[in-house]
Amino acid sequence: MSNEATDEGYARGLKNRQISMMAIGGAIGTGLFLGAGAAIETSGPALIVSYAVAGAVIFLIMRALGELLMYRPVSRSFVDYAEEFVGRFAGFATGWVYWLMWVVTAMAEITAAGIYVQYWFPAIPQWVTAAVVLGVLFLANLISVKVFGEFEFWFSMIKVVTIVGAIVLGLAVIVFGIGPAGEHATFAHLVSDGGFLPHGAGSALLALQSVMFAYLGVELIGLTAGEAENPRVVLPKAINSVMIRIGVFYVGALVVLLSLVPWTEFHAGKSPFVRAFDAVGIHGAAGIIQFVVLTAALSSCNSGIYSTGRMLRTLAIHRAAPAKFTRLSKRQVPAASITVSAIVMALGILINAVVPEKAFAYITSVATVGVLWTWGIVVVCQMRYRRRSDRGELPVSQFRMPGAPWTGYLALAFLALVVVLLGFGEDTRVALYVTPVVAVVIGAGYLLSRRSPEVKEPV
Repeated sequence: MSNEATDEGYARGLKNRQISMMAIGGAIGTGLFLGAGAAIETSGPALIVSYAVAGAVIFLIMRALGELLMYRPVSRSFVDYAEEFVGRFAGFATGWVYWLMWVVTAMAEITAAGIYVQYWFPAIPQWVTAAVVLGVLFLANLISVKVFGEFEFWFSMIKVVTIVGAIVLGLAVIVFGIGPAGEHATFAHLVSDGGFLPHGAGSALLALQSVMFAYLGVELIGLTAGEAENPRVVLPKAINSVMIRIGVFYVGALVVLLSLVPWTEFHAGKSPFVRAFDAVGIHGAAGIIQFVVLTAALSSCNSGIYSTGRMLRTLAIHRAAPAKFTRLSKRQVPAASITVSAIVMALGILINAVVPEKAFAYITSVATVGVLWTWGIVVVCQMRYRRRSDRGELPVSQFRMPGAPWTGYLALAFLALVVVLLGFGEDTRVALYVTPVVAVVIGAGYLLSRRSPEVKEPV
């Protein structure tokens, strides 16, 4: 297998600016723009520490992935590395869990898009918007990877500009006292109204569940290796930017928001950005954030179609899915894999229409299990690769994970802690119920796949 992944058949159509912007905006989603309100209400200013600590662990996980990518940059990264360093079943399970994770995430996002559009056009049925969104992004992914990259570039740009604008404006209000909120805005809000830990350290610990889920998608950059113009140059730069963007876009944004108004004024169901913009005196703040949240949903769905298409093809190459999914179209995209994945995503429209909201939330809990498993596998693979490279059995990566193997153990322990914390929340506990079911189905699928004939890898 070539070190530059020329055997994958993909076109190297993702430009450096597209991958860099995907790296910046990839982990910025509705979890920050919309979901942070509930977390602030239950944790107070301590949520800042939760995001910072979780962000540091995410950076370690990404550095582990980066070391593997520089050893062998392939779009099939998660499955290839899991099979090579852990075993065939690990590769099979990782591929299907990751595919399922993005399918259910996209189901949720296209449904959410329908809800967001009703803010401006209440007469448009929710399912119509969901169908249009899925159809447009499906066609964009079929055309070429360049179109996917361009969509993602502008989706990410909108999110980044919004957060940077909010931080700059907020700092101006706090420091110079301008606008209607200037008289009361102060960094002292971070330690008032019960202090920095108003509900105790336990609330900040429990917040790690939602915080880690907010970072879902940060690992997507690993799937771009086989389609990047210059992966050995752009990927390390993108990965090293993870800590900076988490520090600015999550920690920095929360510090500013919680300084503009007291944390007690943020509540579940309402975007903290809307509340802060209202305080500053920006008319139409709700509409602005609604547009940005819609963009975040479109970005997540776009990423879901891209990643599931590549992952299903990878599974077919590894004899874990029907051989027909190995084929690429004339435009060098896995058209069959993308099409089947999009059809399954479309079921989300039907599911949301016929079952209660709670049942749909149970389905999306698969995403929580999937992302924790994937991140854990990445770290385990890096640790095993490092041992073999240190013994001279494999070439040494030029982008090594700092502090290994101890930082790897730390990351795995943190992920295990998050799994335990899932059991403490009524809504998150269902993820632990789903896990055995998914494990049984994947185990059965693995046994069936071993009877399949060998698939020749595409050249």
